[in-house]
Amino acid sequence: MEGNFFQGAIPIYLSSLRGIQVMDLSRNNLSSQIPNFLEKLSLKNLNLSFNDFEGEVPTKGVFANSSAISLIGNSRLCGGISELKFPRCLTKEEKKAKWPLAVKVAISMACVIPVVTIMSFFLFCRHKSQRKDNSSESSLRQSLLKVSYQVLLKATDGFSPTSLIGVGSFGSVYKGILGEDESIVAVKVINIQRQGASKSFISECEALKNIRHRNLVKIITSCSSVDFHGNDFKALVFEFMPNGSLENWLHMDLETNTRQVDIQNLNLVQRISIAIDVACALDYLHHRCPMPIVHCDLKPSNILFDCDMIAHIGDFGLAKFLLELTNPKQSDSFGIRGTIGYTPPEYGVGCDVSTKGDVYSYGILLLEMITGKRPTNCVFEGGLNLHNYASMALPNRVIEISDPKLLNNCGDTDRTEECLISMVKIGVSCSMELPQERWDIIKALSELYLVRDILHGARI
Repeated sequence: MEGNFFQGAIPIYLSSLRGIQVMDLSRNNLSSQIPNFLEKLSLKNLNLSFNDFEGEVPTKGVFANSSAISLIGNSRLCGGISELKFPRCLTKEEKKAKWPLAVKVAISMACVIPVVTIMSFFLFCRHKSQRKDNSSESSLRQSLLKVSYQVLLKATDGFSPTSLIGVGSFGSVYKGILGEDESIVAVKVINIQRQGASKSFISECEALKNIRHRNLVKIITSCSSVDFHGNDFKALVFEFMPNGSLENWLHMDLETNTRQVDIQNLNLVQRISIAIDVACALDYLHHRCPMPIVHCDLKPSNILFDCDMIAHIGDFGLAKFLLELTNPKQSDSFGIRGTIGYTPPEYGVGCDVSTKGDVYSYGILLLEMITGKRPTNCVFEGGLNLHNYASMALPNRVIEISDPKLLNNCGDTDRTEECLISMVKIGVSCSMELPQERWDIIKALSELYLVRDILHGARI
């Protein structure tokens, strides 16, 4: 519910949402005090940033974890846990001493005119926006934080190598600290000199401006400007994902023989959860967002994790709107769309992108999560590929091809084997060579839910 025009206090009826885990009410006009009933909800993440809340911040529940809550952009808050760095709340006696009655009256009178002016201006803007066809796009643009090249240069310590956290096809990603609130962000700087980079930037902006889902990386803002030498500069600013990518978690760094981040092995429960998160995002992109979108570059390095290890799909630089494909002028591409090993075979012979292409990439991704082998592994030679490797192991040799780390401390071995067989079947069914033989992502998601129930012993 972020980025709207909600006003007033958070309504009390939200207290009935006992099972809700993520709540995002950022970038609205909400005011009054933060209600105490939020402490009692089973929230793992709460975003109330850029509103007009006032008074004391609660300290229990989700409010006791600074990494699970965002309250930036609410300058009239006080108290809370020390990590939030809000000022101490004044006592009633201190408030009386600080604000004599005459001062209070003067302040109240001084506020009347600007409040009336702001309300009138807001009503005028809302009425005007309702008359425009692009009102949703307009409201989104108004809500975005405006940043310049200079601001991003400072946020990333001059795009320092020590701030570099990733390099992609069309740019580099830096960890940055933005604004007075020192919010941690990810800044993707586009390499303008790279062929197709400008198109990639436009594609990513077009795709991200109208999509909202808990399993997609959130964009904060964009920057299209010039640097201090007069060269074109383009960048995207995203919510920072502190737990890295699926690529980091699955594979060893071949040069150093160490993992790229200080992490533990992903167990089977976690891998099923990640598979469901990614499938949910694809289901949204293909079937539930305002205009169907094909991601075109699904792979482990584009699956990122937040502080709760919830998976998010990122990097929409190659994304394509399905409706564009009906227009020949819009069907151009940057050569073969995607990454070797994850790109469906039909793209290599000139076929248009489709949701079935994303499903193929997802199937390969799922098989990689189970086997621990990249599709470009050296064992796949002479016509053998990851799909065939997994298909030939069904059903009796799945344990042999599974990542050994999945079998450590697995508890019920029979149940684990049943789940692994089911997941390999899903991966194989999604990565069939012919598009018409592949499952739809909706069917894959439904089957994954069944696998999760089996693993947790919920099957009847």
